[in-house]
Amino acid sequence: MFFFQTKKAVMVKPEQALPGRNAANEMPGTHFLSDRPLDAETPAGMCEAMFGMGCFWGVERMFWDIPGVWLTMVGYAGGYTPNPTYQEVCTGRTGHNEVVRLIFDPKKVSYDDLLKVFWEGHDPTQGMRQGNDVGTQYRSGIYTYDDAQADAARASLAMITPRFEAAGFGAPTTEVLPAPSFYFAEEYHQQYLAKNPAGYCGLGGTGVTCPIGVLAEPDV
Repeated sequence: MFFFQTKKAVMVKPEQALPGRNAANEMPGTHFLSDRPLDAETPAGMCEAMFGMGCFWGVERMFWDIPGVWLTMVGYAGGYTPNPTYQEVCTGRTGHNEVVRLIFDPKKVSYDDLLKVFWEGHDPTQGMRQGNDVGTQYRSGIYTYDDAQADAARASLAMITPRFEAAGFGAPTTEVLPAPSFYFAEEYHQQYLAKNPAGYCGLGGTGVTCPIGVLAEPDV
């Protein structure tokens, strides 16, 4: 078992990734809580964000109740296999991360506020795992949609790193990359913990706090 988990925690090489398929998987329908279509276009004036923080069931729950977050959805991103299934992602042979994609109103919630939830909502120092969930699909990642988000994400990483190190966790292993292609996860994964309130959630923060505003001075 340990050897199998170790293999899953090593990023697959592109030439060794599963082939996937050209046709998109069946699209999920509407958001379980808001009834908005999950494939809705981003309304004028709103923005997108994407984060990987471990099992996407718990990650999505962190964001869907935030005022100003208009829509949440879970899926796969950052790998090589086109249109992957959950079973394929779980093999560790697609390279994909489990992610939550958000549509939010920046007049009501700032990107910095979302970054605060990101840093405080999981342990970004664990590499290819999150708690007992081991594998490349559970890595920490911020996937940015424009230069402003990229600058904010990198600034927040620089600001938060000494706080984690001072708390004895080591430096974050978070990847900060331009937003890759997003593939919807299967219907039963969408808003899973709203449909199954007693369902599994392996996420937990570290207790290291992130000041709102990425230009804040570290308080260590």
